[in-house]
Amino acid sequence: MAKKITDININNQINKGLDQVKGAVKSANNFAYETSEDVVDFSIKRGAEWQNVTEKAIQGGLKLAANQQDLMFDTLEMIKGQMKKSTKRFTGLFSKN
Repeated sequence: MAKKITDININNQINKGLDQVKGAVKSANNFAYETSEDVVDFSIKRGAEWQNVTEKAIQGGLKLAANQQDLMFDTLEMIKGQMKKSTKRFTGLFSKN
């Protein structure tokens, strides 16, 4: 009978140990789950903020590109006008010879 009591005590201790391990694993799992939720929520929030920043940067870049394009066409128009005037002057100067 001594053996049966010892076996029961060992089984009880093993079961208590398993319950403690299960509790620790469950606690660690809950912590990991909550932490991963926080990380995902934070990532989504920061992603949205960076998306707004990127959108503003792109809009500013497009405005800058449009202004540069307008400036280039205005410069080309001025050069075209000056070339027309210069052509008339050169034609007048060299046609008298």
